Amino acid sequence: MLMHWTPKQNQRRGFTLAEVMMAFLAFGLVISGLMYGYVAANRMAEMSSMSLAAQSFALQGLEEAKSVQWNYVRWPSTNADQNDPFWTPPSVGVTNLPAQVDVLDVPTTGTPIYVTNLVTVTDINSSYFVNSNSPIRQIVCNCIWTFPLDGKLVTNTAICLRAPDQ
Repeated sequence: MLMHWTPKQNQRRGFTLAEVMMAFLAFGLVISGLMYGYVAANRMAEMSSMSLAAQSFALQGLEEAKSVQWNYVRWPSTNADQNDPFWTPPSVGVTNLPAQVDVLDVPTTGTPIYVTNLVTVTDINSSYFVNSNSPIRQIVCNCIWTFPLDGKLVTNTAICLRAPDQ
């Protein structure tokens, strides 16, 4: 004969208060981890989209600087005219191309995100290259912007080398 356990009148089956509280604590930890993961993924997606837009803006400034006609007859730059956009003071290493300020092309709400393009053109010592008589210049375009979620400055950079026949 099988014996079955039968509870007494004042004993009931169920969870204790400590077990219920531990279950709520475990549930809260799981939900908070899911929410933190979602917020972190959203933040990374926003940073990635804004960085890609800023990088395309930096490439736009680089292409604009590359499209300037370089009169290589007046090379080196110390003999160049100051009205020439590729005139480079020997010690400073900056051009007279003005800084460009524009709005970052990312769909956002609230205040717009401004970006600044700074273009720098410097002469490169061409002794590292095969033909050491050819003038080569380095064009660096820095796109500076502020990430709106934490207020930190971010810089996207595009660099290329240019010879006069390009």
